[in-house]
Amino acid sequence: MSDKTESEAPGLVDTAVDRVRDIVDQAILRSVKGLEFVTSPAPEVGVTPKEILYERGTLRLYHYLPQTDEVYRVPVLLVMATTQKAFVFDLAPGQSMVEFLVKQGFDVYVVDWAPPTPEEKRLDLADYTQDFLPACVREVQLDSGETDVSIVGYCMGGVLSLIYAATHPEGPLKNLACITTPVDWSHMGLTRIWSDERHFDVDRLVDTLGIVPRDVVAASFDMLRPAQKTAGRIRVWEQIWNDEFVKSYRAFERWGNETLPLAGEYFRQTTKELMWANRLYNGDLMVGGRQANLANIRVPIMAIMAQHDHIVSYDASKPLLELVSSEDKEELVLKGGHVSLIAGPNAVRRMWPALARWLSERST
Repeated sequence: MSDKTESEAPGLVDTAVDRVRDIVDQAILRSVKGLEFVTSPAPEVGVTPKEILYERGTLRLYHYLPQTDEVYRVPVLLVMATTQKAFVFDLAPGQSMVEFLVKQGFDVYVVDWAPPTPEEKRLDLADYTQDFLPACVREVQLDSGETDVSIVGYCMGGVLSLIYAATHPEGPLKNLACITTPVDWSHMGLTRIWSDERHFDVDRLVDTLGIVPRDVVAASFDMLRPAQKTAGRIRVWEQIWNDEFVKSYRAFERWGNETLPLAGEYFRQTTKELMWANRLYNGDLMVGGRQANLANIRVPIMAIMAQHDHIVSYDASKPLLELVSSEDKEELVLKGGHVSLIAGPNAVRRMWPALARWLSERST
């Protein structure tokens, strides 16, 4: 008995020593990597080659340079939400929807937004959907030499795209894809609750400030998941030696930190007409003297939704295909959240290929 114990003792000691050594090594590595995380500059994003095609006030239109010998005939215009920067479409090599689409042979353009100037505080839905988007479509037509244009809208970029499509049924829109796009605003969850007209004075906010500050916009997102930032920092601390994880986290963090302010009238109209009156869903939304009834939309349409979207719930997005008059329509529901659907692992493996397949069949 004693001989067996003595023979096993060295092995047990070696195991314990190895375990202590691993703990010490991890502690040192965590300290070194943690210092790098704190002191290193913000990660570079949006590196896929592009050129500025059109610029006016808060509006930016980019053209991504082709990377294939042949491109599909119909160009693709990506429309970003007005609250964020468009580099979420192009976070990093291998984690970029734009890079993927360009390498698949698509001619890609992106609508991006800058903070509105003080002179732009009175911009409203009509300015975005009857002026900015039509201007971008015209620029894409001129640059590409094609009449038809496909539009892919993300979140509020999808809402603007829907309003544009509903008020321009005569074209030149060829195809429309909407990603995590709210349609029935009665299902906007906590966003609907905190902006309830009984206790949220949107007129006082807009009349006082003119432009809604980014801090107010960012706080509205933070309130949907109060512990999200803390949980994210815990995860990155636990994975601090995983360079790929940290790189991805920092890119998403930068995107989240660059929330944009909003033009006051646009915010007021969005709150009253969409959130409170639910006019996009009801079909009685009037924009620039035109009725933005989704039944006016007849082009091929794809609705892409996330099962665990904490910003735009599945129930808020679900009615879209029921409301349009398109005969060619497709729904794609994927696991994931509001942002991971665009640039997370499920986006890389499933969403991007599905979107590219859908567009390719309708872009010749």
